[in-house]
Amino acid sequence: MNAKYEKVETNTVKLEITVEAEKFNEAIKKAYVKTAKKFNIPGFRKGKAPMAIIKKMYGEGVFYEEAINICCDETYPEALKEHDVHPVDYPSIDIVEIGEGKDLVYTAAVTVMPTVELGKYKGVEVKKVEYAVTDEEIEVQIKGMQEKNARIETKAEGTIEKGNIAVIDFHGFVDGVAFEGGEGHDYSLEVGSGTFIGDFEDQLVGAAKDEKKDVKVTFPENYGRDDLNGKPALFEVVVKEIKVKELPALDDEFAKEVSEFDTLDELKADLKKKAEEANNEKAKREFEENVLQAVCDEVKVEIPQVMIDKEIDSMLKDMEMRLRYQGLDLKTYYEYTGTTEDKMKDLMKDNAEKRIKTDLVIDEIAKAENVTAEEDEIKKKAEEVAKQYGDKDIEKTVDLLVKSQGEYIKKDVVNEKVVRMLVDNTVVVA
Repeated sequence: MNAKYEKVETNTVKLEITVEAEKFNEAIKKAYVKTAKKFNIPGFRKGKAPMAIIKKMYGEGVFYEEAINICCDETYPEALKEHDVHPVDYPSIDIVEIGEGKDLVYTAAVTVMPTVELGKYKGVEVKKVEYAVTDEEIEVQIKGMQEKNARIETKAEGTIEKGNIAVIDFHGFVDGVAFEGGEGHDYSLEVGSGTFIGDFEDQLVGAAKDEKKDVKVTFPENYGRDDLNGKPALFEVVVKEIKVKELPALDDEFAKEVSEFDTLDELKADLKKKAEEANNEKAKREFEENVLQAVCDEVKVEIPQVMIDKEIDSMLKDMEMRLRYQGLDLKTYYEYTGTTEDKMKDLMKDNAEKRIKTDLVIDEIAKAENVTAEEDEIKKKAEEVAKQYGDKDIEKTVDLLVKSQGEYIKKDVVNEKVVRMLVDNTVVVA
């Protein structure tokens, strides 16, 4: 085999590959053995007709397509390796010369990994990220715990007030016609929660048990459904029951009831500590992202469209998987949000390009700095993953992970080391 290399465009190369006549003839024989059973030749059992008879009936080139596939499968990977070509897509194959007793000459045009021109990646200036925990945030958490532990009692007398829970039946109409999703039975609505659109809940204030009430609202322009966007609607509502929340007192007894602490002050201190830890982790992640962005801003690279398209497809698959856990699929999601697959792809394009560029930059810096993953680092990372699975036999799971996902784990280790190196060499701006 002989392969010539030609750079066609920025991220496209063409390989002209010559397969010697002898090897091409061998490929034709292999093609005959592989496809002979497809031919029904009078006077011969199926698959037993000689090659010469089949050629006479169907033409000399009857086995060429399969023979070309055999030759390409063998020689194309060799050509890639010889010229250190890293494709990101399937090649476009064109036959230049073919014939029995002749060399097979074909070209393979393929999109390749882009060239990354690194800029400054040590000493970039990035603002420090900080998130303070306020007393108000802790009070909100305490209030949430109080709400969660409230007792719900039926309101025997009186009318609906803000904060009450109204158990209602409702039927919605637009232009006098009932619309899909506009009906509910025995629905528990906390009045004042902002769950329903507009001032729906406010209009229920003052209504009594068993009262029928017409509620008029207007759907937002961007509600997400073409049949409802910006439309005025009438809801026929029946109040079936009114309930009130009895909130527990916020004292030391409450702390003992909802936590392992003896006093309310201890509970608040623990909540603040956890909030500070969460904020520190959030700030750390955001700072790392900002460092990577600052480094990427210094880089020149032309990302092939095929790489962006593949990343978008991967993001859509991840999204579909997350939706399945919620009992939805992409089609239903598109209908509910008033979007389409094409619109979603457009929305994902910038993020996909950013992801690809970040990966390319990290890989290039790893090469420049000779960052590698040692065996003990790979094993340690695998142990972290195994612990997340909650498996009892950690050692067995680690061995399995290293064998089946070793390259992915290795890449994670290298990426983390590169990011750590970049962060350590960043000039922090207050």
